[in-house]
Amino acid sequence: MATTAPYAPWPVTDRPDRWSLTRTTVPTAVGPVVVHHRPGPDPVLLLHGVAGSWTTWTPLLRAAGGLGARGLVLVDLPGWGSSPAPVRPFDVDDGARVLVGVLDALGLPAVDVVGHSMGAFVGLHLAVVAPERVRSLGLVSGTTTATARAARHPWRALRTLPAFTLLRAGLTVTGGAAAGLLRVTARTGLLPLLAAPVFSHVRRLDASVLDAFVHEFRPRRFTAAARTAAGYDVDRWRTVTCPVTAVIGRDDVFARVTDLDDLRRLLPDVRTAVLEDCGHFAHVEHPGPVAELLGLSAAKPSS
Repeated sequence: MATTAPYAPWPVTDRPDRWSLTRTTVPTAVGPVVVHHRPGPDPVLLLHGVAGSWTTWTPLLRAAGGLGARGLVLVDLPGWGSSPAPVRPFDVDDGARVLVGVLDALGLPAVDVVGHSMGAFVGLHLAVVAPERVRSLGLVSGTTTATARAARHPWRALRTLPAFTLLRAGLTVTGGAAAGLLRVTARTGLLPLLAAPVFSHVRRLDASVLDAFVHEFRPRRFTAAARTAAGYDVDRWRTVTCPVTAVIGRDDVFARVTDLDDLRRLLPDVRTAVLEDCGHFAHVEHPGPVAELLGLSAAKPSS
């Protein structure tokens, strides 16, 4: 899908008051998680990826007019954003348990779920293990089948997903020093070179986008998510019965357009779209078209 919309038109912001969001800490079986939420009809649950938090969704909220009067739930998964690290290794089952706990705490029987990257993976699993809680599912730059294969067979994946494979190998070598190295790179002005594979036009991004990318990246959580993907049976997604929309960027280096073919084989009710001139952060790079494809753009863009 080609688009004439401006590239990455909105900054990332950490101001919850702009969308009348209340910050709450919810205790869960995996540990406490920080949730920003707003009551309203037809609530939408937004799940960030491995270099994100609730703030990563703010360009999409701007493009979608804050989603109008709809309810909102934005979760910082354990170990990301403002949520403390889990007390034990965190896997996709834990992710689903956290989300069910959050929905129970907020009194929400079911929501429309939208997930980016790893958040798409967690959203799919939630629709497998708790289908009654998921009315619909939006996958934005979802790391799905190609990532699972790459995590299982890293050497083979040097051909199919080289950026994912090399990043995983690099983080394994550098370990806990990776986050510090990333911040040093940012201070020396070399961050655009490092982030260039992730975005189609890294030098056209607002500075806040790269700042958030550096601040929210969690190397240990990334490697843990890769281990979880390696052991996951994606055939489980065949049981998902809710409507699914999957949007991916043509230039995505952490997912492949062929993932959409796999999803069409696995999911009984799925719509797919490919955005041109778009990398791995479709909701930041082209928030308006993503909101439209997901049916979230009824309201005018907010100022």
